[in-house]
Amino acid sequence: MGPVAGSSHSTVVDGRSLFHAHALGSLGTQTMVGVIAPYDLALDREMWRWVADDVSLLFTRTPYAPMNVTMEMAHWVSRPDAVVRSVRDLSAVAPAVCAYACTTGSFGRGVAGEQALAEQIRLGGAPAAVTTSGALLAALGHLGVERVAIATPYGAEVTGHLASFLAEAGYAVPRYACLDLDRDIWTVPYDVTAGLVRDADSPAADAIVVSCTNLATYDLIAPLEAELGKPVVTANQATMWAAMRAAGRAAVGPGQRLLEDGDSAFDRTQGTVA
Repeated sequence: MGPVAGSSHSTVVDGRSLFHAHALGSLGTQTMVGVIAPYDLALDREMWRWVADDVSLLFTRTPYAPMNVTMEMAHWVSRPDAVVRSVRDLSAVAPAVCAYACTTGSFGRGVAGEQALAEQIRLGGAPAAVTTSGALLAALGHLGVERVAIATPYGAEVTGHLASFLAEAGYAVPRYACLDLDRDIWTVPYDVTAGLVRDADSPAADAIVVSCTNLATYDLIAPLEAELGKPVVTANQATMWAAMRAAGRAAVGPGQRLLEDGDSAFDRTQGTVA
């Protein structure tokens, strides 16, 4: 006996399982968010931690090239043709927003370059666009800070470009610390990252920006904020915060100042603002 025409049920005749399509939930109730990632991103799962259970992250990646994490790579993964192609690859599922999830790729050409990148995403067909570096600026503005320390896994040259980007946007950068890495950044353990953030901190800084979407930070943010007494804004956190806002949703991150400062409480399972 096969499935009945027009039925939403599918039955295994030996009785070992009975599957109802509605048990999986309707995809129509999901908020779709497109994520354009650089080809070396290894932290897809971390980004999922910032979203509610009825939000789906739909990842695509820029074309591979055998490069280390340098400004050359940043320019490669932010090429307009690659970005527009990625947006179009996501268009079949109609995401509410497309987020470009690369810090270096979005700060490498300065503030005007970040704005042009977001415009390319919109021209590619996205109804709304977010970039990681643009999200960092939005997060700092939301928090009302003026002076930021920087913690990065990069070398000094790439870190200097981030400092210049923040300065161009109007933020003073009293101090930075970096790990001087140009590959395998996703392998950095939490204790090393925590030490990096502490090294970057300065009494002159109102907040600390932690760069790179390949640097894991989710479980460090709230404890470091409590320890250091100031906001710690990280690349993946800011990207998901901005993407959720653009989609009319709330990001999930208990105890993280960016997600709680000025925002109402939200329900974890539905992601709705209460």
